[in-house]
Formats: sequence, C-alpha cells, structure tokens
Amino acid sequence: MIKESLFYAKILLFGEYGIIEDSMGLSIPYNFYKGKLSFEVDTDNESIARSNSSLKAYAAHLRSEQEKGRLMTKIDVDALDADIAKGMHFHSDIPQGFGVGSSGALVAAIYNHYCLNKISPADNSARKEILALKQALAQMESYFHGKSSGMDPLICYLNIPILIKNKSDLDTVGLPSYNAEGKGAIFLLNTGNPGETQPLVNWFLEKLKHDGFRHMVKEQFVKYNDECIKSFLQGDYKPLFKSLKKLSKLALDNFTPMIPDLFHKLWQQGIDTNAYYLKLCGSGGGGFILGFTPDLSKAKKYLKEYELEIIHRF
Repeated sequence: MIKESLFYAKILLFGEYGIIEDSMGLSIPYNFYKGKLSFEVDTDNESIARSNSSLKAYAAHLRSEQEKGRLMTKIDVDALDADIAKGMHFHSDIPQGFGVGSSGALVAAIYNHYCLNKISPADNSARKEILALKQALAQMESYFHGKSSGMDPLICYLNIPILIKNKSDLDTVGLPSYNAEGKGAIFLLNTGNPGETQPLVNWFLEKLKHDGFRHMVKEQFVKYNDECIKSFLQGDYKPLFKSLKKLSKLALDNFTPMIPDLFHKLWQQGIDTNAYYLKLCGSGGGGFILGFTPDLSKAKKYLKEYELEIIHRF
C-alpha cells in the first residue's frame, strides 16, 4: 500500500489551530509537489550539499533520541549515515515553510527506507495501526517544529485523505468526486514568502489563556470548522460556503498575525463580494493561503494579479 519511493505534499483543508482545541481536521495528499531520497547528481550542487548537511544533522538527532529510548521506531541509523556519507539528499520541489508538508515528506521517506519495525496498516480502515503510526512519525518530526502531531508525515506516508475526529480518533475518508468542468473550486494562493510555524503556534497558545479568545475558539471557530468538514465530505456546497464565510471572517478578526498584512484587503474583499473565501493553510504567517469559491471564473477576476493553484473542482 505504501511502497512508493516518491512522497507527496499534503494540505490541511480544515482544522488549523482548531485541532489543538480538539476540533475536527481534514488533511489530504497533494500530488502536485513531491520529494524522494536520492543519490542523483544535479547541476544545483549547492542545494544538494545543503540537503545532505541537513540530513546529517537529522540523522544525528535520530541516533541521540533512539539511544535515549525516546522513539517507538527502530531506525537503522548506521545505514542512514552510510548513505548520507555517499551523498544522499532529499530531492524535493515541496516549498519549505508554505504549509504543505515539506518536513512531513522527508520524515515519511526516512521512515519508509530506514525503519526496522515499520507499522504497516493492513488496510485503510486499520485505525489502531494508523494511530500508532501517527505517534511514531510525530516523534520523528518533532525535530523540525519543536512539537508535531504526526499528521503531516502520516498523510505523506499513506498518501490518503484522513479525517481527524479528535486527538485520539481518526479515520480514512473518501473525498467528493473531482469535476474538471465544475464551477466551484478549492485553490492555493501564494503569498510569496515562507511562514514560521513555531512563533505562531506559541502566539495562539498564549492567546488561549485569555477567556474571551478561548471562548471564541471553542464556541465559534471549532463549530464553523466542523460544519465545513461535514458539508464538504457530503458534497453539500451551499451550507459549506455559508460556514466558510463565517470561518473566514473569524480568522480575519482574530488571527491577524497569521495573515500577512498585504492580504488583509484581499481577504476582506472575498467576504464582501462572496466571490471567494480565504482561510489559513497550516499555521499561516506566509506560505500558501487556501481559497474556496463557488464560481472560479468570478474569483479569478477578483484575483487576476495572482496565479491560483487549483486543488479540487466541484
């Protein structure tokens, strides 16, 4: 089921920040970007050397964590070190800091090639194994973000959409069918600059200590987020856009540091015109912004200065 040597990007369609407060989340593979462990020599020697050096540091971290008994996984670090010494690097076009799982794909690749006690879910409904796999991958990815839920590498590894029901329950799901001629669409908008996850997560956790903000997250943000997921999975687009508008406005009013200044007007324009609604893609602060529109041609007129990457049409 997973023996691909290519590992694809992922997109958290719904659930950013809310999943910290036990909301639902929906994460999907995004096959437009991909990465693989490689020995190939390229013209871009500088990025190969940089990747090789990063892998060396990561392998040292895995060895240290393993020796301290902090990993569920048993990684063949000797084999990993030997391959890194031969020039192995992670050949990837997944943009870093854009919320689409660049570190998740790398962790998935290392796990796939060097884990000696791999958890391989027998099928897509083996929830117990999937949860254990998520935990193992979270331990491996924490190196990159300080703390990891394990969702990104899980999606990159399994290459299937996953519905997060709560912190301890998740399931595989089917998505509404793609309609190449459909008027409605989900798209990515490129802010042009990477975002940093850790400072924004810290800001969010700090704000949660305030009653008003915590109440807004629990009573409104989580509610609209969960409504969006249910409507989307049922292919019920009218209530989806109703909930999306509320979610988009809530984010603009309360998650200001996560939305780059240049995009505040664009965000508000979508709410005012109902041509599209923007939401955070991952932690925000830069990278990609997610967009949803009931009419792609109309949205393109308002967003004509931007190149939109279409993820899904309906």
